[in-house]
Amino acid sequence: MRDLPIRVRLTLWYFAMFASAATLLGLASQWMLERSLEKVEYHDLQERADDVREALSHQGQVQDTQKLHDVLAIIYEFKDGGKYLQVRDEHGNWIYRSRRMISQNPDLRTPDMLPKAGLIVDFRQGTHFVRTLEYPIAVEGTRYSVQTGIVLDRNLDLLNNFRFNLLLLTPLVILLATIGGHIMSRKALKPVAILAAESRRINDRNLDIRLPVSNANDEISDLSRTLNQMLKRIDSAFMSVRTFTGNASHELRTPISLLRAEIEVALFRHRDGQEYRAVLTRLHEETLRMTNLVENLLSLARADGGAETMTTAPICVDTLLPEIAQTWQRTINEALLDFQVDISEAGLFFMGDHRAIQRLLSTLLENASKFTPPGGSVKLCAATKGKSIVLSVRDTGVGITPEHKHRIFDRFYRVPTSGPVAPGSGLGLALAKWIAERHGSQLSVESTPGLGSVFSFSLERIDIPLQTLDASEASLHGHNRDSTFA
Repeated sequence: MRDLPIRVRLTLWYFAMFASAATLLGLASQWMLERSLEKVEYHDLQERADDVREALSHQGQVQDTQKLHDVLAIIYEFKDGGKYLQVRDEHGNWIYRSRRMISQNPDLRTPDMLPKAGLIVDFRQGTHFVRTLEYPIAVEGTRYSVQTGIVLDRNLDLLNNFRFNLLLLTPLVILLATIGGHIMSRKALKPVAILAAESRRINDRNLDIRLPVSNANDEISDLSRTLNQMLKRIDSAFMSVRTFTGNASHELRTPISLLRAEIEVALFRHRDGQEYRAVLTRLHEETLRMTNLVENLLSLARADGGAETMTTAPICVDTLLPEIAQTWQRTINEALLDFQVDISEAGLFFMGDHRAIQRLLSTLLENASKFTPPGGSVKLCAATKGKSIVLSVRDTGVGITPEHKHRIFDRFYRVPTSGPVAPGSGLGLALAKWIAERHGSQLSVESTPGLGSVFSFSLERIDIPLQTLDASEASLHGHNRDSTFA
């Protein structure tokens, strides 16, 4: 079953709220009216009993019940108030009884049987509903029981008219509650409708549009700010994808153009074996460059999509750094650079993906060899800092100026140089930064123009007993911690 639209649900909620409030108000009004009438009736009956006491007190200590009867008969016989009145002394003798009381013949308790506030007794006489108060009084040391009564027909008619009018107003209240609920739901959802209309205008070509934010600090304004932040992130992601696609296309176009040009020149006329060999050598170099570029693009795409996985395992620094140095020693030596490996302490281990860390350090060594002039030096270092292991690559190259330092980790960004452009795609450091972040670290750089740069990142050190190592790994602990690859 489909859920009701939010506008219908709000209308129902407002209707239920208004209808419930009106019902409670009506019931409370009826209850308050009934209580007020009861208080008025009680005070009226009590005043009548006090009038009887005043009449008896004027007679003093008269003991003759007949005389007291005559006095009360003179006062009350022809008065409306005397219609429901009877008086009895503490000995059970009747002092006075009106004709209505005689015909109804209600019992009247002695004074000692009545509470101080009196006792309310109701009865029906014909078509009339009568309410009486049995009330104890004391006059000159003698106690009497007085029962006075009033007809409640007028009060009952008032209550019935009130209930009838309340029932007549109920459909009107329900109708008003429904209309009011609908109007309030529309007003409450109007800001949401505006946001929906504005959102429908936004597409991939105008992601710079932002939703309006009201001045009220409420849920709608918070929703607008949240959506604007999401749009900002989406816009940034779209811009990144466009830039990435454009730069990738540009980077791939150059080697493809070179391959095409070399092939067309080679096919233009017949050549001997040596010339074809030279052409194939150049084509091989370009394909290697293209392969490296495509691998970096694929790695970054997989990283952005969350498909690039890493398998962490304990890595021994004494094994990792000489292995990387052995791979790069020839390249760095051909660049006429002094290459050193500096491990400050033997037996250092950390958790990481061996292949990814190797790729990160290889990227840093590649950059160091590119931007360090002949005669300079490159050093691959491992040092401890507290409970961390700091891996770094130091060089004495051209350095990085401050205005470019914060952008060198951007994809496809290459620092402008006055000389020949160094080979590369500008993706290495971006990928290296991502690898460091996946290991819970940050790749940082310290550089001074003309004096060199230091790229470093830190990893948490772990302790592994030496007896758990393989014999081949244990033998590597004998390496010189300050090895020089000439």
